[in-house]
Amino acid sequence: MAAIPRVVKDDLRYDAVPWARFDHAYGSAQDVPALLETVRLGDARASEGALATLWNRLAHQGGTSTAGALAVPFLLRIAFAHPRHRASLVRLTASVAHRMPWGDGTRGGLLRVGLPADRPRYEQDGSLANRSIEAARSAVAADAALLLHLLDDPDPEIRHAVAQAAAVVPPPAPVVAAVLHGRLAVEEDPAVRASLVLALGQLAWEAGDPATTALLHAWWRDEARPPEVRVGAALAWLCLTDDPIPADLDAFLDTAVTDDLVELLAAVPWLDAVEDLDERNGLLVCLHQMRHPEDFAWLAD
Repeated sequence: MAAIPRVVKDDLRYDAVPWARFDHAYGSAQDVPALLETVRLGDARASEGALATLWNRLAHQGGTSTAGALAVPFLLRIAFAHPRHRASLVRLTASVAHRMPWGDGTRGGLLRVGLPADRPRYEQDGSLANRSIEAARSAVAADAALLLHLLDDPDPEIRHAVAQAAAVVPPPAPVVAAVLHGRLAVEEDPAVRASLVLALGQLAWEAGDPATTALLHAWWRDEARPPEVRVGAALAWLCLTDDPIPADLDAFLDTAVTDDLVELLAAVPWLDAVEDLDERNGLLVCLHQMRHPEDFAWLAD
């Protein structure tokens, strides 16, 4: 990833990348350039089909691949220039730079991006998932400015995706955090506000940042803040501390988490990843896992 010159990425010179040396879930990655170009230039039907194929090959069943990491610079540039599939391209970028979530909304899992170095995992293509994820994260970090520019997109679905992708940037990431804070201050969509809060929490989780931990604690206790921000801050804070869940936080969640809020926050990528099949109940699942970790010990395996 570090050896790919900027001009290769900016000019979409796919041929400068040795795709045939790498694999995805269905074999050689030499078909990736044609798929990327079809997404970029194809008509609606062809580009949708190529994008679906890219998802299946690069992030098969929530996994990642070496080819997925190599595709990140091109996915971001196509997303930047072509709004038709922008949200899906950015989500794919986030997916290949993130461990398979396995429905993990626990305090130790909701904000975890990578895999422990002492617990290697392998993808279907035989690649070491730990290494592929780190390579993809580094690729996102190299193009963070390009990604963060999309936070001003008028489509809230895209802003959700950008928050999710920005949060995979490895520490230290002070510029990314500053931009997310700035966006939160002007964001009008409630669900996107929750995504921005969780993105800030994820960056803090990765960096072991006590200042953000304290800030999130203050946010969930602040009655002047909207419920989606307070609940998002509560979830993030619980991931950043090992303390038992305070009684006042439990009481607040019992009051604040209404059916309407559960439905509203179903669009938040972190919660969408843990919801039950065909349900929009990610927030409820997440809270159940955090409150009763003894029932979900298998998620730590």
